[in-house]
Amino acid sequence: MWFQDETRIGQQGSITRVWHYKGQRPRIVRQQQFESTYLFGAFNPATGESVGLVLPYVNKQAMGLHMEEISKAVPEGRHAVVVMDGALWHQPSLDKDNVTMLKLPPYSPELNPAEQVWQYLKQHWLSNRCFESYDVIVDAACDAWNALCNETNLIRSITQREWCDLSVIF
Repeated sequence: MWFQDETRIGQQGSITRVWHYKGQRPRIVRQQQFESTYLFGAFNPATGESVGLVLPYVNKQAMGLHMEEISKAVPEGRHAVVVMDGALWHQPSLDKDNVTMLKLPPYSPELNPAEQVWQYLKQHWLSNRCFESYDVIVDAACDAWNALCNETNLIRSITQREWCDLSVIF
């Protein structure tokens, strides 16, 4: 079972809390530009494995590319269920026999642990930053993604849910 989602990363990023001296207000810069990119990610709670792509847009073709990458990550002879929200672009034409898409009910982001992964990723690697250009945004997104992918135990701890533990069934 994989959980899939995408997030926007850009110049109007997240502002998070920071440690600072008592009695003083920290200065945090917030950009007003609109350059951004999108990070597509899928996470396997059982193994901590992750598959991702950084793309300049979200649409059916981009989703198709991401589903191809997920399909490649599924071991031969196995089948993956990819749980995702109901975004309009989550309708790629996928001709792979080893992947099935399962849509979550509308307005239920709490059922997709990928949302918590994005929150962690942004808080720890991408918040309180300014990006000079699109290329710098892409580099930062790739660096953050690679750092996150090295933390398989962290991914497992964020994404595991009791209700989706397949080891109980098999």
